[in-house]
Order: sequence, then C-alpha cells, then structure tokens
Amino acid sequence: MIEKSGVPTVKDLQKIVPYIKRKRKGAVAIIECFQEIPCNPCETTCPKEAIKVGEDINALPQFDAEKCTGCGICIANCPGLAVFVINLDYSKEEALVMLPYEFLPLPKVGEIVKGLDRSGKSCCPAKVVRVLNTKAQDRTPIISLAVPKGMEMKVRFFRRRKVCEKQYSV
Repeated sequence: MIEKSGVPTVKDLQKIVPYIKRKRKGAVAIIECFQEIPCNPCETTCPKEAIKVGEDINALPQFDAEKCTGCGICIANCPGLAVFVINLDYSKEEALVMLPYEFLPLPKVGEIVKGLDRSGKSCCPAKVVRVLNTKAQDRTPIISLAVPKGMEMKVRFFRRRKVCEKQYSV
C-alpha cells in the first residue's frame, strides 16, 4: 500500500503502465503519480498534449501513450520526481531509463552504477549513457541509464559505486 510504504504495489503500477505494444514502439513516458495533489506541470509542459490533468489540478494525470514521443520534457518539470521515460528499442540487450536526478556531483557518461528499485534495493548494474543538464530543466538533470532488458520497469534510481566506496573506505 503506497500510503504506508511509499512504494507502489503491482496493482498500482498496472494502472499506469502503457500496454506492451506501445512500449515496443520506442520511448514512452511512465507517470508514477498516485496521489491527488494540486499539481499540473506535466500537462502544461507536454508539447504533444499526451498528459491531461484538467480543470481540477488535484486530479491524477491522464496519459495518452499514443501521443507520447518520449521526449522527456515532463521528467524535469515534475516537482514530485514521478515521471520517467523508458525505451525498449535502445539496443538488443538493453533498455533505456531516463530519470530525474537532483544530487551533486552528477554522474559521468560511461560510469557503471547500481540500479535501484522503488524501495531503494539494488536490482541490476546500469551504465550512464547521457547526462542532460540544461538551464531549461531548472536544476533537475535527466540521467539516462542503459539497463538489462526486463529491468526498465524496476530501475527508478541508482547508487554511484565510487561514492559508496569513498563513503565506506574511511
């Protein structure tokens, strides 16, 4: 139950995940917004109008996966850090996960990190393939991770190995 653990259940996720046929068409946003709060930046920034909140900004966003191009503009604009983009077409063995990152220092392209699931548990190795940090993102860089196929719906954050090693090598 998300209210107690902060982690969405399988049932919660089934409500928001685009159907498999759409996921295989290329990059698509995943909006993991489960609480009705006054918020609508995802709607106002989507250039394809794939996200609708409507008149009541407390409503959960409604997502039209067919309109989504996976551009990722919505990622940095979500104050709740609840939007991700996945791309199953990244490579034969790997999927791409684009996620918000609000920590310093930023990871480096090529860095191998530990992919973490929604509860913070390590679930797979991941490789940083892009770090997007522009003024338009308002201090919320977008990190693109290559993860093993099948892990794109599990990885929602990462732990930098070098930072961990420094932290525990005292």
